[in-house]
Amino acid sequence: MKRGRAATRPYGAAAPGESEEIVEAANIAISNLLPTKSRSLYDIAYNRFKKWCAVKNVQVYSEECFVGILQSSTLWAQYSMVKSCLRIYDNIDISKFPKLIAFLKRTGDGYQAKKSKILTKSEIDRFLSSADDKELLMIKVGLILGIAGACRTDKLVNLTVDDIKDVGSSLIVKIPNTKTKIPRIFVVTDVGNMLELFRKYLSLHPPHVKHKRLFLYYKAGKCSSQPVGKNTMGKIPSVVASYLKLPDVACYTGHCLRRSSATLLADAGVDITTIKRHAGWKSTTVAEGYVENSIENKTKLLIRF
Repeated sequence: MKRGRAATRPYGAAAPGESEEIVEAANIAISNLLPTKSRSLYDIAYNRFKKWCAVKNVQVYSEECFVGILQSSTLWAQYSMVKSCLRIYDNIDISKFPKLIAFLKRTGDGYQAKKSKILTKSEIDRFLSSADDKELLMIKVGLILGIAGACRTDKLVNLTVDDIKDVGSSLIVKIPNTKTKIPRIFVVTDVGNMLELFRKYLSLHPPHVKHKRLFLYYKAGKCSSQPVGKNTMGKIPSVVASYLKLPDVACYTGHCLRRSSATLLADAGVDITTIKRHAGWKSTTVAEGYVENSIENKTKLLIRF
């Protein structure tokens, strides 16, 4: 192993002559570089990597080492997390290893990640117009806001009545805490009976609820004071798909709302920059990955003779 670096000093330990206080402050700052919500998953992946190295008696972090890891262990699925941890904890940037990059490209040829199915405009309209409000009103409102704002499940769960302003002809919705730390605002216009459905659901909130969460459990035309959890919210697309008797209901995951929103905008001719801004994506590649290659979009691209 000619290239690489030996891991001699444990992460977080002070070197000779270094102040313990300064090292501790630096460790706190460095640890905050990882995503807050999934930091534990990153640390688990990193610790698995370190354990693998100890078992294999790896003394130097080289290109050969990482190619061997990806070829012979289950750490392949956690490569991205290990890469981030190595950069932060060990100051090693494995993304600059040419052999490793070539290996990743070769093994990734033809790979397609599994993605949630999407709901088309006609399917959404059919559900909103035909489903029984007495049983599915909360699902309808979640569908409307989720599609209109390309919302993640957790953002819908945490929406409060104060985040939504009813201005008569539309709803102005604010998502205060986003993944990119930049608040987003989207608008729900008075199309069909969307505003009517929202107002009907809000009017059923029981008085004197001690919290301001928008989504409350709903059954037989009544709301309880208990807020809806992430699992229930994540099942909204599958409930819609089941009602419409669509195939592969289990493939309509919580990500369906966000993917459907991006695809509907693309089908309407909206450019990728606007889609990125709407959903809060920084990367064009990530945004394009959410857009389904729908038949409707392909039909619009046909050259008619």
